[in-house]
Amino acid sequence: MLTHKELKSRALSRADVKAEYERLDEEFALFDEFLKARTAAGITQAEVADRIGTTQSAVARLESGRGKHSPSLATLQKYAHALGYRLELRLINEAIKAGGLTSKFSGPKKPGR
Repeated sequence: MLTHKELKSRALSRADVKAEYERLDEEFALFDEFLKARTAAGITQAEVADRIGTTQSAVARLESGRGKHSPSLATLQKYAHALGYRLELRLINEAIKAGGLTSKFSGPKKPGR
């Protein structure tokens, strides 16, 4: 029987599987951050649900990333605030990222700057 690590390695050796895995990596990384923050805060899914006015099962779906619909920005902000965090979104220039650097988008420049 294959271990999880062996199965993952075998699956990722296929180009189509690897491409899909990499496409989903950003999304799962975000949900992983939420799960880690909740665990670090010692808060249950039910407690988060109570704080943001939803059900435990809705929080479980959000954390798994397997819901039928992507959560709204407002929902993600509520979740973050329920844990004592704030949500920060960034745009990363893929061309710069490929070179090993990242760039934050600070918005349009104001006249005279």
